[in-house]
Amino acid sequence: MRRFWGVALTALFLTVSTSAFAGALDLTILHTNDVHGRLAATPPFGSVCTAEHKAQNKCLGGAARLAGAISATRAEGGNVLLLDAGDQFQGTLFYTHYKGQAAAQVMNKLGYDAMAVGNHEFDDGPAALGRFAKRVAFPLVAANMDVSAEPLLAGLVAPWTVFELGGEKVGIIGLITEAVPSISSPGPDVQFSGVAEALKGAVAALEKTGIDKIIALGHVGYERDMELARAIDGIDIIVGGHSHTYLSSDDPDAAGPYPTLVTAPGGQTVLIVQAFQWSRYLGRLDVSFDATGQVRAWHGAPIHMDNKIPEVAGVAALVAELNQPLHEIRNEVIGHSEIALGNGNCRSGECALGNLLADIMLWRTSAEGSEIAIANGGGIRAGLPAGTVTRGDVLQVLPFGNTLATFGLLGSDLINVLEHGVARPGGGGFLQVAGLRYSWDAARPAGARLGQVAVRNPDGTYAPLDKARIYRVVSNNFLRRGGDGYGVLHDKARDAYDFGPVLAEAAVAYIGEHSPIAPGLEDRISQAQ
Repeated sequence: MRRFWGVALTALFLTVSTSAFAGALDLTILHTNDVHGRLAATPPFGSVCTAEHKAQNKCLGGAARLAGAISATRAEGGNVLLLDAGDQFQGTLFYTHYKGQAAAQVMNKLGYDAMAVGNHEFDDGPAALGRFAKRVAFPLVAANMDVSAEPLLAGLVAPWTVFELGGEKVGIIGLITEAVPSISSPGPDVQFSGVAEALKGAVAALEKTGIDKIIALGHVGYERDMELARAIDGIDIIVGGHSHTYLSSDDPDAAGPYPTLVTAPGGQTVLIVQAFQWSRYLGRLDVSFDATGQVRAWHGAPIHMDNKIPEVAGVAALVAELNQPLHEIRNEVIGHSEIALGNGNCRSGECALGNLLADIMLWRTSAEGSEIAIANGGGIRAGLPAGTVTRGDVLQVLPFGNTLATFGLLGSDLINVLEHGVARPGGGGFLQVAGLRYSWDAARPAGARLGQVAVRNPDGTYAPLDKARIYRVVSNNFLRRGGDGYGVLHDKARDAYDFGPVLAEAAVAYIGEHSPIAPGLEDRISQAQ
């Protein structure tokens, strides 16, 4: 396989003869997205597989299983591309400890061909991404990102790359969400432009060289992928990420079919695929291009990475070696607590541990203007001990790997959210809060239990909630997506972003900076008079 690297939309590009005849091509695309540090297999909830998880076939994904499926596909022969649509960084100790270097080793071992840059690749600034880019054996692509003024990244990210397979050239154009400056840390010298404009320009540039088989490898989200496909001609396939979307033509719970078909302005069918998250699936799309460069036939499905997929021993050994120091990190002392913090009453009333976690959520997203934090009591799975607090203690309290979700919410919708939280006291959906106070009466019928609600002002005073105002709220991604029956958060949240920092890592950082901690009760939740 020959690969040609794009340099810049206006810079030198390897050209091919425009008179060259475009031939037919059969191509298999394998793809991942939003792996988020899951180099080892993980259970559905939490980050470490136990013997019980393994016995119940609940250890899913991991690089060794991906390698098994990838190797089996390559053994079939034919033309295969292995692509990643971004966000390899952030989510487990594999990232916290290695800052992308473990992902680079593993991705090289698996033989990736290209990767789109995701927003979380900037979570530790351009330096971590630069070190990653220098280590990987494949190109990073993002057509709407200019890194030329950032010394740590200049020359390390291309707008596109071109592969030669079966005598035909296939262009891969990278895309990244324009929201990176507000949701990550790219620094002032990395510039982002509009996705649609950059994609349109890149398609035109590739077509001028005679390339008529074009794949967009994007980290912009499923809905945006469909918008782009409807608006821009010349794209054959979009391999997506960012929205963690599960697509399947057989599962009624999927967000859409695999592949999702969209008609471009010129009448061409565009195939859109995505492979959920956390290496739980490997996407596989088989396509046939005709002699004019059009996709005329296709089939495929996401492959579930459960124990039916054999692991590749060499990859499993590499992951185990990388995992060894992480066992010690889980015992790392991160701070101290002056009091023991239990979780026993966090599902029925205000609890000090709930106050701490809600405060942490506001603290971590303060730069995004968060005013109110809501945390489900059922997500607080253990207490914290008095005295020494380890990273492992925090992971027991917050084992689910939830990320912080930020969004706008109308005051009247926030009332409905709080009402839902007190509808079933004792359930996991009871809300711990920061930035507001509310009262409720368990003796009233469900739907009418909420009393007064007040929101904290910047000066620390409280004012009645304004039903007509939009508030900036932070929750975890489970709640924001409708977990625990919070359909109003799924349906009414505005400008939602569900993939912020991992809550457990935010807690580790907060406790480290604020030790010794001693949270208490503050009448944030009280009985209505």
